[in-house]
Amino acid sequence: MCRARGCYSLSNMRTNDVMARLEAAVSALGDVDVSAWPEDTLKEQLGELSAALVALDGVLSRVADEVRARGLRIEEPVSA
Repeated sequence: MCRARGCYSLSNMRTNDVMARLEAAVSALGDVDVSAWPEDTLKEQLGELSAALVALDGVLSRVADEVRARGLRIEEPVSA
């Protein structure tokens, strides 16, 4: 994966760093409220939004497949 600061592999990062990045991504995505966007803005951003969602879906599917390939299940956390 490449970013402005260079390329890195999540597999080479410490587990805590990876989890912190995943939690930050979830938090950032949780802040997205497309229903509040004006119609014109949504139409202007639809191509970019679609590309981001497709890329995100692909990455999430790859990570989930890697977890499942190791014989583990991905389960929703049970609320306390």
